[in-house]
Amino acid sequence: MMRRVLILALGTALTASLAMASPAAPAKATMAKAEVDPTLSPKGWVPPKNAMGQPDLSGYWSNATMTPLVRNAKLTDKLVVPKAQAAQLEKVFADALAAADAPTDPNKGPGKVTDPNSPEAQLVKIRPDFAAAGGDVGGYNTFWIDPGNHMMEVNGEYRSSILTTPNGLPPARKASAPAGRGFPRDVYDSYENRSLGERCIMGFGANAGPPMLANGYYNNNYYIQQSPDAVAIQVELIHDTRIIRLKGGHRTDNVRPWMGDSIGHFEGNTLVVETTNIPQGQAFMGAWKNLKVTERFTRVSPTRINYQFQVEDPDTWDKPWGGEYDFAPLHGIVYEYACHEGNYALPAILAGARRQEQEAGKAGAGKPGQD
Repeated sequence: MMRRVLILALGTALTASLAMASPAAPAKATMAKAEVDPTLSPKGWVPPKNAMGQPDLSGYWSNATMTPLVRNAKLTDKLVVPKAQAAQLEKVFADALAAADAPTDPNKGPGKVTDPNSPEAQLVKIRPDFAAAGGDVGGYNTFWIDPGNHMMEVNGEYRSSILTTPNGLPPARKASAPAGRGFPRDVYDSYENRSLGERCIMGFGANAGPPMLANGYYNNNYYIQQSPDAVAIQVELIHDTRIIRLKGGHRTDNVRPWMGDSIGHFEGNTLVVETTNIPQGQAFMGAWKNLKVTERFTRVSPTRINYQFQVEDPDTWDKPWGGEYDFAPLHGIVYEYACHEGNYALPAILAGARRQEQEAGKAGAGKPGQD
């Protein structure tokens, strides 16, 4: 139950961080084809093909990484991090996660980092979003997160952010762009107002995508299977399965399925996927109605799949923009992820709101969800 409650807190924090990401100057798209890194690929290595003649992307993979989606300007203003600095940042992570294994001092308060020199405090300096690991429910620390062990390495370079825009931030939204829905943190009128993650419909963050992004906390694992007609990607978090059709065009019935309408084709050793018809409930940084996401999956070594994405929405941004990372092998398999907030917590949350309304009515003042 503690792990499940944590998901609600992390989902709130992650959704808010995506909705409130700092604006930046418009950036150029970054969808260049992935190149084989000679330091990762044995000499003469050729990307494998499956029995159907397709580039073989199948298997269990992970995008867990210590590299955040957006760049921390306090650390660097460049996309590439020197190897020595990457090692230093990895040590901060390792120290904080090791310290988290120690028993929590109940006198310090739940979910609080009271010592500014503690390993956890140092970790929060480089990953401010990890401060939300305790959310506002208390009782949690970095023991509960599993961000991986390394900074993201792409083509032999350590990256400061997954986004490859000049400053590592999303570009500025147009002044005329429709406002995003945000996260209905204090709206309890109906289950329909609550988040998709809380309702166990989709995972919090954007693991399933598109674009498919590490949530920074845990369950960043995938299982890819291929057939002549489709590529299926099972996403560990909330056990979503994304279906990419390899035949036919986009649907024309105006239906917006979860994870959008994805069609794919192969260009050499790369699977190119174009997704439209994304539902409003899965808006990406406020964009959904005319959002198009283009992704490229390229097997660049025996142990890496390079993943690049480009997002474009003429109603929201002036130009396309995107990011890049590498999938690494998952040394294991994906097990069932059982989500129960929608079964148990949600009725209790709504019942609590009704109780507050009754008490407020008796007192003749107050609003639901407010103290």
